[in-house]
Amino acid sequence: MSEIDKHHIENNPEFEGLKVNQGIEQPAPVSSDSVKRFLKKQRKLLAVDEYVNGILNGDITLLSKAVTLVESAKPNHQKLAQEIITLCLPHSGKSVRVGITGVPGVGKSTFIEAVGKYITSRGDKLAVLAIDPSSERTKGSILGDKTRMEELAGDPNAYIRPSPAAGSLGGVARKTRETIILCEAAGFTHILIETVGVGQSETAVHSMTDFFLLLMLAGAGDELQGIKRGIMEMADLIAINKADGNNVDKAKMAQVQYRNAIHLFPTKESDWEPGVLTCSAFNKIGIDAIWQEVEKYKAKTVENGYFYKKRNEQSTYWMHETIEGQLRQNFYENPEIKEKLRVLENYVLNDKMSSFIAAGELLDLYSKLK
Repeated sequence: MSEIDKHHIENNPEFEGLKVNQGIEQPAPVSSDSVKRFLKKQRKLLAVDEYVNGILNGDITLLSKAVTLVESAKPNHQKLAQEIITLCLPHSGKSVRVGITGVPGVGKSTFIEAVGKYITSRGDKLAVLAIDPSSERTKGSILGDKTRMEELAGDPNAYIRPSPAAGSLGGVARKTRETIILCEAAGFTHILIETVGVGQSETAVHSMTDFFLLLMLAGAGDELQGIKRGIMEMADLIAINKADGNNVDKAKMAQVQYRNAIHLFPTKESDWEPGVLTCSAFNKIGIDAIWQEVEKYKAKTVENGYFYKKRNEQSTYWMHETIEGQLRQNFYENPEIKEKLRVLENYVLNDKMSSFIAAGELLDLYSKLK
């Protein structure tokens, strides 16, 4: 056998009965012009009414496209997004908005899926959103959450939307709030907002939700030290997850410790007394009791007027936040300010001018430019 035949055994006479099919005819190569035309067609923007009508009819594809416009930094996309939001606004506000946060490893994804399936099993529509200002740096986890929440992701009554992949906390949070409006207009009666990032993202979630749920783990001694008092004060309910198997007794002990801790906090303006419950999201134990607390809270706060008072305060809060964000952006993007800023930064670094005087000069310049 020749050297070539050793590498091409099909040429060996021993296998001459074998027949090799030539396969299908290869398609013609796609030209770059065809690709460009396809992409251009894909990127074509629709009229405002088409987006709005689609959203009001529960079209998930058009809802997603509208949310993409909200998240976009392009001025023409932002203009279109604001027009869509304005027309959707009268159809929003009919959901219960629940913020969910928790210590790392607490099982937020499993918990959200368990709660989500409980909600959709009753015939209600659910949207799951996230606030993740850190995803540009850490790559976040909500995209992973979407793949882990397989059962919920395939539910026709559920919509899971990853948060923007970049931007400041204020910018990401504002876009999440605008996404809430679109989801409510699309008929979603329950909105779950998850904090993926750390730090002040809990405060941002609290400022756009009706009910704030804090997920904790058993073994409360250490966690009580690790969780910020401010976050515990914001909570309308503490749920101790993974209360199953050998953890049941630990979870009950943690429940007592957390109850003792929250009694030390001042009375809430809502007149609601936060509770502490145990659950096992993995085994779907205690999920119904947790959601009953959400419903009790809504009923109580609607009755005493706090529910709508809080929503009104949130609306004005985000108006002021948006003004501040826009002013900051306009200030730093101004060409003359950019040039002057470099000069004054040098002065400050070389102790030729104080930080306060430099800031004052820049603000004076900006007011004259306007």
